[in-house]
Amino acid sequence: MFHDFSDLAQAFLWWRGRSSSDTVQRVENGDSCVKQRTMVQAKTWTLRKHFDGFPKDSDFELLVEQLPEPKDGEVLLEAVFLSVDPYMRPYSRVRMKEGDVMIGAQVAKVIQSKNPSYPVGSHVIAKHGWRTHTISDGTGLTIVLSEWPQDGCKVVGCAGTDAKVSYLKDLGFDHAFNYKTVSSLEEALRAASPDGYDCYFENVGGPFSSAALPQMKQFGRIAVCGGISLYNDTTPQCGPYVHLDMIFKQLKMEGFLVGRWQHKDHESLLRLLTWMKEAS
Repeated sequence: MFHDFSDLAQAFLWWRGRSSSDTVQRVENGDSCVKQRTMVQAKTWTLRKHFDGFPKDSDFELLVEQLPEPKDGEVLLEAVFLSVDPYMRPYSRVRMKEGDVMIGAQVAKVIQSKNPSYPVGSHVIAKHGWRTHTISDGTGLTIVLSEWPQDGCKVVGCAGTDAKVSYLKDLGFDHAFNYKTVSSLEEALRAASPDGYDCYFENVGGPFSSAALPQMKQFGRIAVCGGISLYNDTTPQCGPYVHLDMIFKQLKMEGFLVGRWQHKDHESLLRLLTWMKEAS
């Protein structure tokens, strides 16, 4: 199975590859052809048991579900990418009961549609959790925009395996490194951007934050979305503390939950696309 959330990516490749796909067969019936649709099997990762400390294989269970034919106004989605995020660790305790499908967003492809707003072949963002296929009435779906420009800000990223680092570079990151193999986080960040950083997306906490904050530029901005290094602790971590860097660099740090602006998803994506094109 998998030993931490990052390993789910590999599990999903196997899992999706073995899922039943939507097919239509032609069967001769005299002078006519009758279409027969093969039922789709959706495979889902469910929470068998709430996490106690670090997540274990036995906390999850893989189940199979038969999906019906989409009705008028509905679409059949096939997951392409699953969101496997740090927030799932604490949120699962308060938003899930044992037996529920693991929460999360996904990028999905429309493979059958009876809804003109979502044609076959289009891609959407959907909050359907860890499952291969879903019947949706279109509520809450966000169309994935195409033709994103490749130029923009200088971006530095890091990941915990060389394969993920390579993937970041394929996505267009200017610099990327493996934080598990570098000898010094401070030096790796400094080498990637000697002049410092204007913006820092904080999703880790702990020692990484202690290395990143002193390298922020004056009036830098820090968006705090998570702190995965803390979620499995049974004893709270202590310091270092951020006050001096916050004061003398005049930094702005703000926490946020992504659902705060969910009602503006489409508007925000269009605005971001416009800014990206202007910057390039």
